[in-house]
Amino acid sequence: MAKQDLYELLGVSKEATPQEMKKAYRRLAMKYHPDRNPDDNDAEEKFKDISEAYEILSDDQKRAAYDRYGHAGIDPSAGGGFGGGAGAGNFSDIFGDVFGDIFGGGGGGGGGRGRQRANRGSDLRYTLELELEDAVKGTTVEIRVPTLVHCDPCDGTGAKKGTQPVTCQTCGGAGQVRMQQGFFSVQQTCPTCRGQGKSIKDPCRECHGQGRKEKRKTLSVKIPPGVDTGDRIRLAGEGEAGAQGGPAGDLYVQVAVKDHAIFQREGKDLYTEVPISFVDAALGGELEVPTLDGRVKLKIPAESQTGKLFRLRGKGVAPVRGGAAGDLLCRVILETPVNLNKDQKELLRTFQDSLEKDGHRQSPKRAGWFDGVKQFFDDMI
Repeated sequence: MAKQDLYELLGVSKEATPQEMKKAYRRLAMKYHPDRNPDDNDAEEKFKDISEAYEILSDDQKRAAYDRYGHAGIDPSAGGGFGGGAGAGNFSDIFGDVFGDIFGGGGGGGGGRGRQRANRGSDLRYTLELELEDAVKGTTVEIRVPTLVHCDPCDGTGAKKGTQPVTCQTCGGAGQVRMQQGFFSVQQTCPTCRGQGKSIKDPCRECHGQGRKEKRKTLSVKIPPGVDTGDRIRLAGEGEAGAQGGPAGDLYVQVAVKDHAIFQREGKDLYTEVPISFVDAALGGELEVPTLDGRVKLKIPAESQTGKLFRLRGKGVAPVRGGAAGDLLCRVILETPVNLNKDQKELLRTFQDSLEKDGHRQSPKRAGWFDGVKQFFDDMI
């Protein structure tokens, strides 16, 4: 182990209690354990360092020696009095006490429990794209999911029908082997059975000894009303089948709502833009606007400005977790007429002249803006 301060390795102060050190070690051990970081040499080295640090600091005698003499007080070659044999025994106890209940690796007969937990099949994720209408109102859809399913001919054992897997001779069925280096002990997956604890001499021809085979499953998924992008629906036991007959994982259906041609959704509210003519904006009028429940009348008051929002209460989305429905907010956008003929253009010029004769009384924003521009340039002189 590098000559790094042991307290810093565990992220605790020199006054830390045994309970605080145990909590810190457990958190770091879960983070850097080789089972959680396969093929990551840096994580493995980090795991070794923090384990050795905890082995020393959890022993009152060794901690006192380290506090007084530093690394020299715990170095066997320096005559500190802590031999490899004693350290090894103490570390095995620590490993089982602090770490075994997390990964099932502790001492002696704990390997079977850890291996059983590891046999659970992987969870799967399926992204389901929905139309806005289906997400708001709810629906039922069928999906096809590629996965690994239980092999029936061998009943998930991987062994040919009529035979059974045999106990691995390397690990004795534990699925883990220990490597001892001085007082430091490392537990690793058995290289012979790859953590299964059993070996198959005559594999099943259907699954080639895996106990699982690939298949596309067709599932019916009920979508509740009000779901939105990012929501997940969990289908228990519909993930991959576990190895060696282990339980299946879960399938998580991830919802992604497609963009809509008319509406935009923000939480439980819907937004839409309603184009209106110059005449409707100036004189007022009544328009039909769409909602997810059908058409409704929207009254436009006279002298409405572009960008004005009109709220239709209760015409939005009822949240999937309950509560009142949101609103539909209609933003009116003034549409400039195009493809005008000669007479129409002449009428607009005549209308514009009549507005200017009234001194911009009909265009207060425009008049105020030009007054501000004039003041801006006057201040620059």
